[in-house]
Amino acid sequence: MFSSLGKSVSTCLRPLSQYARMNKDDDDNDNDSFGGDDDALVWSRDLEKHSHGEFSFAVVQANAVLEDQSQVETGRKATFVGVYDGHGGPEASKYICDHLFLHLLKNAREKGTISQDTLKSAFSETENGFLSLVRRAYGIRPVIAAVGSCCLVGVIWNGKLYIANLGDSRAVMGYLDRSNKIVAEQLTKDHNASIEDVRKELRILHPEDSQIVVMKQGVWRIKGIIQVSRSIGDAYLKRPEFSLDPSFPRFHLPEPIRQPVLRADPTVITRDLQPNDKFFIFASDGLWEHLTNQEAVEIVHNYPRLGIAKRLLIHAMDKAARKRNIPYDEMTKLDRGVRRHVHDDITIVVTFIDNEVLDNNKTSLPEVSVRGFVDTVGPSNFNFT
Repeated sequence: MFSSLGKSVSTCLRPLSQYARMNKDDDDNDNDSFGGDDDALVWSRDLEKHSHGEFSFAVVQANAVLEDQSQVETGRKATFVGVYDGHGGPEASKYICDHLFLHLLKNAREKGTISQDTLKSAFSETENGFLSLVRRAYGIRPVIAAVGSCCLVGVIWNGKLYIANLGDSRAVMGYLDRSNKIVAEQLTKDHNASIEDVRKELRILHPEDSQIVVMKQGVWRIKGIIQVSRSIGDAYLKRPEFSLDPSFPRFHLPEPIRQPVLRADPTVITRDLQPNDKFFIFASDGLWEHLTNQEAVEIVHNYPRLGIAKRLLIHAMDKAARKRNIPYDEMTKLDRGVRRHVHDDITIVVTFIDNEVLDNNKTSLPEVSVRGFVDTVGPSNFNFT
């Protein structure tokens, strides 16, 4: 029988008695059998080259309007990956996709280098730019003050990986240990109130506010509203002038904030690439809701590279469908919006690191700009030295 959430979408499905059980319903499924190519809401780039190897890219839309935005920018010596998981609407994630990389490129050209500071500056300029947009639009469309986005960025350059993160999208590395087994290492911290350390941090920062984190419907939420503690946007939780009146009950605060509740400063790390580092998975939280870090890296390691991001995506969607007691092939027939009852928008970029490419600076590689869920590929200007 359907779960309670599955029942909410049952009107869009044929009666349960008409379902044909899938041929491969056990955990050993080869997800090629799930019919991913027939899913109109899935977009993918099976395998492309970047400055340090190859990458695979996949996105599925679940919301009525796609709130995940994403991009890969490849230059002669550098690669940029961005995953932007929006909430409250698509405006913030689209703004980030249009501006953050350009801010980083400008900063890198001015400094002649990539660094943690150039990344932080790009995030700060993007946040300030979006809040300026909110200020201009607020009088006409006040709900834009409740639009925000998580933001995960990775840059591979000069033998290093730079990562900057706001929110609960995640970067996970797959590397070989001494026994030649693939191991997952999470490179980012989830800025989410479901994590005890995040709740402790919020309480320390807001000692006067007993309602800074509240359990609501079984989920820890900041001010009883939002789970992520860092984001681009969400102006109503950062600036008192953007507080929303009671006509917006979902986003209404009982009293104006005295100081920002959410932060926009990213956690930034730098890692020297090692010979045993095999690949990185950059993905929105829709993937990690259904797959553990180790499950994800084992899938990437054990299957061919071609189409591996889509394979990961389909594994996650299959697990989501099982949780709702909905056959996978029936889930793929659900319309956008209704599909959100089963899983979130999901974006996945798998970047492989090939040491022979790292060691060969003379390798000629395409310089392209690819945006998730958009079939056009244009030239990238990711060159700064």
